[in-house]
Amino acid sequence: MDRDAYQLMAAAERDHWWFRGRRVFIERAVRTLALPAMPRILDAGCGSGGNLALLARFGTVYGFEYDAEARAVAASLGIGTIAPGALPDDVPFPGTPFDVIGLFDVLEHLPQPVESLRALAARLAPGGALILTVPALPWLWGPHDVVHNHFRRYTAATLRAHVAEAGLRVERLTYMNALLLPLAIVQRVKERLFGYRVEALSPSPVVNRLLYRTWMLEQAWIPQRRLPIGLSLLAVLRCAERSS
Repeated sequence: MDRDAYQLMAAAERDHWWFRGRRVFIERAVRTLALPAMPRILDAGCGSGGNLALLARFGTVYGFEYDAEARAVAASLGIGTIAPGALPDDVPFPGTPFDVIGLFDVLEHLPQPVESLRALAARLAPGGALILTVPALPWLWGPHDVVHNHFRRYTAATLRAHVAEAGLRVERLTYMNALLLPLAIVQRVKERLFGYRVEALSPSPVVNRLLYRTWMLEQAWIPQRRLPIGLSLLAVLRCAERSS
């Protein structure tokens, strides 16, 4: 994509119900952590930078992104330090331990998920936490996943397996976005019957507000309690050999 396309994506990331909703639950997860004064926070695979402003509320922000155009848009926000990098073998900022690492809908794009988690675990400060989100429910796999270059959708069990193999332990793990699951099922059935059509970056303002408000009804549950099913998974992870 060219720079204009990434600028449009950045605008969608600011306003789209899904990105806005995900930020709410990321923020709630960060607020559960006992952070040191002036924590260092890494956004791994920061894309066009849609989560940088949120993370900057909690500490000093760093980010890395493989795609040069997306990285340029993120850097243009003027939030934190943005560098080129990739998982699992090219994590920048050597020698800098991080109190929080965010991996937000990135792991599903990586052909080496365990190695990537292991590389990030090695960069956690003592007592640090890795917060991640991934798409859930493999039976929802469809053209949307193919178009967005996903390798997999997760279940809680498959995510736990990758986490454990990487030397991490689960502190909290829950599905989220359960209330909108019926709409997603209808959409997948429609795609299978009538074919896939790439949708606009954002729905109409009315629909956008409705979908956002529906998702926000789950705030009473997450992250204090767990949901048994949903379109995404949210996890807070620690290094297995370290105390939280």
